[in-house]
Amino acid sequence: MSKINLTTPLTFEPIFMERMWGGRRFETKFGKKLPPKIRIGESWEIVDRPEAQSVVRDGPLRGKTLHELWTQHRQELFGGVADSARFPLLIKLLDANQKLSLQVHPTEKVAAKLGGEPKTESWYVAAADPDAGLFVGLKEAMTRAQFEGALRSGTISEHVHTIRVKAGDAMFLPAGRLHAVGAGNLLVEIQQNSDTTYRVYDWDYVDEKGKPRQLHVDQALECIDFSDCKPQLLQPKGELLLKRALFEIQKWTLDSPREVAPRGQFAIVCCLSNSIRCAEVDLVPGEFFLVPAQLRDRQLKPLGAQTSLLRVTIPLPAFLSCSGAL
Repeated sequence: MSKINLTTPLTFEPIFMERMWGGRRFETKFGKKLPPKIRIGESWEIVDRPEAQSVVRDGPLRGKTLHELWTQHRQELFGGVADSARFPLLIKLLDANQKLSLQVHPTEKVAAKLGGEPKTESWYVAAADPDAGLFVGLKEAMTRAQFEGALRSGTISEHVHTIRVKAGDAMFLPAGRLHAVGAGNLLVEIQQNSDTTYRVYDWDYVDEKGKPRQLHVDQALECIDFSDCKPQLLQPKGELLLKRALFEIQKWTLDSPREVAPRGQFAIVCCLSNSIRCAEVDLVPGEFFLVPAQLRDRQLKPLGAQTSLLRVTIPLPAFLSCSGAL
């Protein structure tokens, strides 16, 4: 493939998804220009899916899809990450104006059995209403039969573990963990490149035609870890929020310039407060860019005091510890 002249980070056009539980907070909080008069629940910021493609917004690669970049300029842009058919991460913003369905994602083993894709993910709370919470795991261990009984009796919500959250909190969601986003949350979601979700309970919601959404109870029961009780929020270790083989997430607060990653390793940056500049490209809160592995100017320059950001990478094998592998 031909060489490309890398002089700036890559920015992408967001893809807005209408959802019955969504709202307009991407507009009021982050200033994003949303389609009028509809509820937007998700903004897919970095995605390489058959049904959805991030497209480069500016610069010499403008109009290129993330899949084209992944297949045609792998080493220059992404460095030595493991080979896969598609870019292995999917990064979204979520605006939960109402609570989402109680759901689960499959492990690799169960996904192969059910014909889906494995999905492990993590949430970072960018903003939250005073009473906002997350539904994660169970209050107590249950058997599959007990869980099914609670579903039939309409009491399953009494068994789900709830955690109140505020801006700055983060939660890890390994495949198999029962979960739902509570109303009033604005989240950054970092996940495996997968769109396999099995809804097991939908709080008796109905759509505008009075019909409930489709559930996937049998598949969900194959996935749920019924021993997963009272999981807790992530406890940061300095700047490190989470490190697994799939992805690493750090929360930085900057008062002076800092290199985003060693040359040869790509990084995705999400601005949380103030604004950030890298090689003449600026980010404001709610925006993302991808710093290519071979970009020369790798300095993140804060444009205000205590500028905060999320830095997402895929750890290269040399940087992985055995305890962090997943």
